[in-house]
Order: sequence, then C-alpha cells, then structure tokens
Amino acid sequence: MAQKIKLKIKKGDLVQVITGAKQTRGGDRGKQGKVLKVFPETNRVLVEGINRITKHTKVGQSQRGTKTGGIEVVEATVHISNVAVVDPETKKPTRVGYRTETVERDGRERVVRVRIAKSSGKDL
Repeated sequence: MAQKIKLKIKKGDLVQVITGAKQTRGGDRGKQGKVLKVFPETNRVLVEGINRITKHTKVGQSQRGTKTGGIEVVEATVHISNVAVVDPETKKPTRVGYRTETVERDGRERVVRVRIAKSSGKDL
C-alpha cells in the first residue's frame, strides 16, 4: 500500500508537468493545466488536458435508445511527484511553502497558514 503523506497540491491549482517525454516527442513535459481532482490515497492528481488516453467502452443503449460507448479520449492520473505548482508571478514551476499569519475574525485572533510560492514569495 502507498504511504499517505500531506500533499501540497490542491484542487484548482495551476500545475506544470516537470518529467516525462518532451512535447516534440509526443509527451506532456512543460504543459500546464488545472488540477481537477486529487487522490491522496495513491498520491496522484488528475490534471486538465494532461496524460490523455484513449478508452474503449462497451457499446450499449441508454433509456432513450441512443447509442453509448465507443472510443473516448479521457485524462488519466499523474503521480504528484511529476507535477509542480506554477508561480502566479513568473508562470514557472515552483515549490510550495507556508507562512503563518494572525487574522482577526469575529473579534477573535486566529493563526492561519497561507500557502506561498518559494521562488517569489507570492500567495497561491
């Protein structure tokens, strides 16, 4: 079983593929996309437009009589170590860090962890 760790990539983040085949060879390295779903139990992420595969589904009929199935092109998951969060300032991949801030809400002081880009220090 895969070891479950604290993930620094969240749903909705803009990420870039940092490993694999180059785009000139038909790969996805260097492509950027939005994270659609995170699977923490397997340490994988589903990224929009990345790792597209052809899936053959069995032909059947729906309730209305329309044909279903055939060949579909869908995204497959990518291991979390193969993608990096994109810095909002430079649009290049960066590591994720945390900064603690004290925020006052409803008359109470709270300590909040804010995710930041390591390269520029901007909030994510």
